[in-house]
Amino acid sequence: MTEELRRREAIVGCLLGGAVGDAIGLPFEGLTRERVARRIGGGPLGHGLAFRRGMISDDTEHACMTGQALLAAPDRPEAFARSLAWRLRGWLLGLPASVGWGTLRAIVRLWLGWPVDRSGVRSAGNGPAMRAAILGVCLGDDPERLGAFVVRSTRLTHSDPRALAGALAVARAAAAACRSQGSPAEVLAEVRARCDDGELAAALTKCGELLARGAPAESLACSLGQVDGVSGYIHHTVPVALYCWACAPRDVGAAVELAVRLGGDTDTVAAIAGGLAGAAGGPQAVPQAWLAGLWEAPRSVQWIEALGERLARTFAERPPRREGPLPLCWPAILPRNGVFTLAVLAHGLARLVRR
Repeated sequence: MTEELRRREAIVGCLLGGAVGDAIGLPFEGLTRERVARRIGGGPLGHGLAFRRGMISDDTEHACMTGQALLAAPDRPEAFARSLAWRLRGWLLGLPASVGWGTLRAIVRLWLGWPVDRSGVRSAGNGPAMRAAILGVCLGDDPERLGAFVVRSTRLTHSDPRALAGALAVARAAAAACRSQGSPAEVLAEVRARCDDGELAAALTKCGELLARGAPAESLACSLGQVDGVSGYIHHTVPVALYCWACAPRDVGAAVELAVRLGGDTDTVAAIAGGLAGAAGGPQAVPQAWLAGLWEAPRSVQWIEALGERLARTFAERPPRREGPLPLCWPAILPRNGVFTLAVLAHGLARLVRR
């Protein structure tokens, strides 16, 4: 496989793997592990938001906005941050039904005129981690440049050092996964060695120990105190997502199912795990039935693929070529979000009835 094709496969696979992980995990968000198991039963895992169809949430939208900001400023971290900031402002105007509290406060700060390097709030949520994998696959051949972009992306919404450590861990894992740089155990060890956050480093060490024993993902979740579901705290989300990927490094379906069955913040954990597996295995590692079941506009499967291909062309050259962001039908976002909100509310009511 040529370097150009490998890059294209990794970027498109990362975006698609994250999208299906997000959509498959969304209907199970907030459920305990026991309730997830009852909902899935003995059948295959599939879309379950509405009419056996799936829709993406903020996890995929943030990854796509990050990709668009990279296209706008592929070689300047400061300009990248300004571009991403404007995209986040516009995203909030679309009234998304799914937005983290920390991210919401940061975007309000941006609208009030806070500079992009001081708009982040003190939160250790997993928002920066959900948009870090695409940075890793696009910029991973230059660790210093990758770090600079991850810092800018993170501080835009989260100023807590723990959020930055988690985002860097995901980005570095994605960079290694898409280049087949060692086994999953070796990747985890490398990510842990470069982590300067003690709590996260300890969790990653535990990941390596359990992986060596062939322990299931539930063992890691329980060891982190996440018995009834994985929280959105960065030190829970990131180690569990990396472990789910390490158990199925080139199989998006298996990695996503492991993440979903743990319960809790299933869409984000599954999106990160699916994105890493997609980066390693390419688009062919993404279950085609899951892609076909995505009901989305304007960020359709075809649009996401086109975004990945444009990113691949951009970063195939040094310095990066400039094609600019991919056109997006902004007027369609507000009605789409209205449909999404209704689907989520209907699904929530159905969950209460079946409780």
